[in-house]
Amino acid sequence: MAEAVYLLCGAMSLLCAVLLFRGFRQSRARLLLWTAWCFVGLTANNLLLFVDLIVVPDVDLSWLRTGTALVSLAVLVGGLVWESR
Repeated sequence: MAEAVYLLCGAMSLLCAVLLFRGFRQSRARLLLWTAWCFVGLTANNLLLFVDLIVVPDVDLSWLRTGTALVSLAVLVGGLVWESR
């Protein structure tokens, strides 16, 4: 059951990223672009979670998962700061 939840979270993150990219393409609001890139990173984070806990449980990939989450949120915060100017 946990495997399905991890994969569904990754799929939803990817769907959000695709919809945000589509919204950016239509409106050219750059905040949508920053948010879309954040969700791309969160998709990678969810897929790494699946790989870490299900595919290779004996290998610790928590540092890589934490790094992708940190970079993703840094992109979002950077976009928020950039667009507030």
